[in-house]
Amino acid sequence: MGRTYENRKASMAKTGAMKTKLYSKYGKEIYVCAKNGGFDPSANLSLRRLIEKAKKEQVPSHVIDKAIDKAKGGGGEDFVTVRFEGFGPSNCMVIVDCLTDNNNRTFGDVRTCFNKAKAKLGAQGSVAHMFDHRAVLTFKHDDEDAVLEILMEQDVDVSDIRSEEGSITVLTPQNDFFKAKTAITEAFGDIIFDVEEITFIPQLHTELKAEDVEVFDKFLELLNDCDDVQEVYHNAELPDE
Repeated sequence: MGRTYENRKASMAKTGAMKTKLYSKYGKEIYVCAKNGGFDPSANLSLRRLIEKAKKEQVPSHVIDKAIDKAKGGGGEDFVTVRFEGFGPSNCMVIVDCLTDNNNRTFGDVRTCFNKAKAKLGAQGSVAHMFDHRAVLTFKHDDEDAVLEILMEQDVDVSDIRSEEGSITVLTPQNDFFKAKTAITEAFGDIIFDVEEITFIPQLHTELKAEDVEVFDKFLELLNDCDDVQEVYHNAELPDE
């Protein structure tokens, strides 16, 4: 099998337009999270995770503060989470998560992306059952057994743990994200996490046909350009060269 694609093929922050999209993405997520779960990151763990993730992607503090202040105001837009599922080029599986204040607009925009890539929208649940919702933590360490022991002592449900090239990757159910991160940090001190995210991990991969690689790249670009699209997950894999 060939090399697996990243969920987002390239950094969204390479151009001014991409930075605007990135800031908008986090601003919207932080606003919704603060409005629904509270403004204090120490009490709203989802908000704390979002803020940490935004800072790691170099989102300016004023963007974060503005989103929280907007949520404190009590007004503003009423965003809802919408998920689309379907099949992309070479029949790979795709999940598209959106935040929107206009379902009809978002559905139309996402459907256009699928149509332009000769992809097919599916019913809700048509592909999500083939992905595992997991927290992923990757950090520099060389003792897999020691890490596993610490996590088990703290009653963290470890789905998988891998050691590769001086790094450990821990997968847990998404609800154990903070429990796992706290256990690792308290046990090993000033750990710098190379990856700390909650994501959808495919249970199997679909190798793209050679003629579909360019179409799939364009498909991801179209989805990432949609204002309401927050995350794109898929199981596509590049063909062997």
